[in-house]
Amino acid sequence: MESSSATSQISHEAVCFCGQASVTRTSWTEKNPGRRFRDCSFYGRPVSCDYFSWVDLPPYPRYKAIINGLLRKGNNKGNEEQKIRRLVKFHRIALGVFVLGAIIQNLWLRIVPDNLLGLVLERKLELFMW
Repeated sequence: MESSSATSQISHEAVCFCGQASVTRTSWTEKNPGRRFRDCSFYGRPVSCDYFSWVDLPPYPRYKAIINGLLRKGNNKGNEEQKIRRLVKFHRIALGVFVLGAIIQNLWLRIVPDNLLGLVLERKLELFMW
């Protein structure tokens, strides 16, 4: 069986090889989207008996194509949302840096005497002209 995220519920109809009630899960793999199956309630643990059986028949090709398309579309929306969140975070940081720069510049202008500031700017202009 392919690895997948699956929804699950305990089924009292089928019993696995351990004698425990099997768990009904839903496969969300590309090969079996939305297809239900039963497995051991201890699946993923060392004591699992590896019981497995399908509840549903194999999906029709058209059904698989539609479900997989919807799943991809849903995943793309999640990716777009992540991109937007990263962009918002970037802009917040950029705005913070800009504001911090403006504060530092304002403090610099208050601390440094006018004649020293003029000399610094002239020196930068001379260096730039070279």
